[in-house]
Amino acid sequence: MASKPDTEGLFLRQDYFGDPSAWSALVDLLQDTFSIDISLQDQFCGPDPSSMPFGYFDETGRCVANFSAFSMPLVINGRLVRAAGYQSGAVRPEWRGRGLYRDLMQRAFARTKAEGFELDILLTDKPALYERYGFRTFPQYVFAGPPPETAGPLPPARRLSLQDPGDLRLLKTLLQNRAPVSRRFAVVGQMEMFHLNACFDPDIRLTLVADTTVVAWKFDGGTLRLLDAAGPAILPLAAISSALDLRSERIEVCFPPDRLDWDRTPAPYQGYTSLMMRGDAADHIDGPIMLSPMAEF
Repeated sequence: MASKPDTEGLFLRQDYFGDPSAWSALVDLLQDTFSIDISLQDQFCGPDPSSMPFGYFDETGRCVANFSAFSMPLVINGRLVRAAGYQSGAVRPEWRGRGLYRDLMQRAFARTKAEGFELDILLTDKPALYERYGFRTFPQYVFAGPPPETAGPLPPARRLSLQDPGDLRLLKTLLQNRAPVSRRFAVVGQMEMFHLNACFDPDIRLTLVADTTVVAWKFDGGTLRLLDAAGPAILPLAAISSALDLRSERIEVCFPPDRLDWDRTPAPYQGYTSLMMRGDAADHIDGPIMLSPMAEF
């Protein structure tokens, strides 16, 4: 039986994002631990309203440990799955070894189980830590090949800027009303992570195609990497690649391409984190999958 956590001098808080000082304390914890600035969310829509944070705070209000759950609905093989994601797990060095992380993690797992989530999902560089709780690693794959042939006039396209208020409003609307990018495996929402990932990586470009779809992409040495596409309908890859007009030699799609009218042999994705899941819905995943880099958390 696991020992009780050593919480002397600490206060447990949950669902605390409505308190600006507590939110700021979590921002500091993640900045100090991982050198990431989640306060960028304040420029867009604020924290994910579905978040269920669990944290320990000291008497000065400093967050010393945290583990958060959030709602992350997925489409898996055409079925909407109510999934819970887990993120923002961190403990300050001087408070490690006291059982705080395990305690917060178990509280989050108990919360999502009580609320009826049918799948748990996380990304981690320490998979062994979660295997003891029933999580399994699912390999991820990219889909690569030569560009599809194009026909007809080029669809209109223009770059979007995260510094332009009008572009931000348009991006928010498209993400709120998006169709899943894949029927095989894809997020249904996750507007907040799309914004954050676009900010974290300056090489990611956002382009509005055909006035209906925002495409997230990179271009490197003749290879177009399609990271995500968000809009009320998914455009064929031929239309997307034509609109970007890059004359690429190769396209690498970073999500299952079943809605792109284009299919290629999958190749293992070499990432620094493992995609892990548990729950009955995970048993029904069929074929190679990848979580869009714009949905990483």
